[in-house]
Amino acid sequence: MTRRYTSTAIALHWLMAILIFGLLALGFYMQDLPLSPEKLKLYSWHKWAGVTAFLLVLVRLAWRAGHRPPPLPETMAKPLQFAAHAGHLALYALMLAIPLSGWLMSSAKGFQTVWFGVLPIPDLLDKNKELGDLLQTVHMSLNLLFAAVIAGHVGAALKHHFIDKDDILSRMLPQHGEPK
Repeated sequence: MTRRYTSTAIALHWLMAILIFGLLALGFYMQDLPLSPEKLKLYSWHKWAGVTAFLLVLVRLAWRAGHRPPPLPETMAKPLQFAAHAGHLALYALMLAIPLSGWLMSSAKGFQTVWFGVLPIPDLLDKNKELGDLLQTVHMSLNLLFAAVIAGHVGAALKHHFIDKDDILSRMLPQHGEPK
């Protein structure tokens, strides 16, 4: 069994990472801006990117269902292996829950998402201010949790690379000439 992820899994991982960092940064930035055409434009971009991230995580989950990840090092303690699996499960759950909470929030607040300005995404809820405000809190809380889980994920990868000196990080880095 190979110790590396497939090139498709690697590409999806890093594409999602870039998209997620951009979404988090944009989301935190635009949140406190005064209402303006610029803020509305940024919200549209955020929603478009969120829909794209949601679709990409579905592709990533489908890919992963057919392509098992490489095993963790046998030298890794069982509790740490459990923590690694739990961390990945949390990342995937949040990659699904956050765009869904944003979609629900937009629906409840009465702002339909039109993907890239051309494809209307159906509202999941009727307009309801109180529910919209609650879903906004849920969406923000999930994003704060996501930032913490991502920090743990990055920290663990760096620990494995620089302290444990194993292949956990390097097997997710692009490499020329690897098999698909």
